[in-house]
Amino acid sequence: MLPITTLANESNSNGDELSENDIYEALSNRRRRFVIHVLKREQGPVDISKISTCITAWETGVDPDEVNYEDRRSVYGTLKRIHLPNLEEKNIVTIDEEENVVHPTSQLEDLDVYTEAVRNKEIPWSLYYVGLAGIAASLLLAVTVEVPIVGALEPLGVGIFTATAFGISSVVHYIISRRARLGNSEKPPELY
Repeated sequence: MLPITTLANESNSNGDELSENDIYEALSNRRRRFVIHVLKREQGPVDISKISTCITAWETGVDPDEVNYEDRRSVYGTLKRIHLPNLEEKNIVTIDEEENVVHPTSQLEDLDVYTEAVRNKEIPWSLYYVGLAGIAASLLLAVTVEVPIVGALEPLGVGIFTATAFGISSVVHYIISRRARLGNSEKPPELY
């Protein structure tokens, strides 16, 4: 797991640990997240032109083969001037100017825990688990005070139900989280 420093204003000029601010700043921009997605998907060095083509296609909603030259050139320019230097400064990527290629660093792999996306129509998993715990506690209370219909259940049955519900939820959460990480799908998760 990625070591995180606790100093809010510490920079990563020495190439060691990323601060939380560095991580969130890197991930705060959609184009930087798209760069990370391409690099994670390719699992190796990627030509900057290819990165700009993918990002332009995602932003304009067209197939990469149909990307307009002017649109791609604009994306390419901002990647070279702003986004790639920002990621390189934080030691997330290295840029080979001579070959015009971006290389991922080991820091890139450590960003997984921060890159899970919650889609617009989904509730956060933390809220889901609070709700599930509330249902389990209410059910146990109803059994304890022998509420009609529910009171016929045994506490052991409620315990088995609760353990099963949390177990199944955890497996589903794991599967969905894996799919929602950058680099694990054709397009970045925020575009689905």
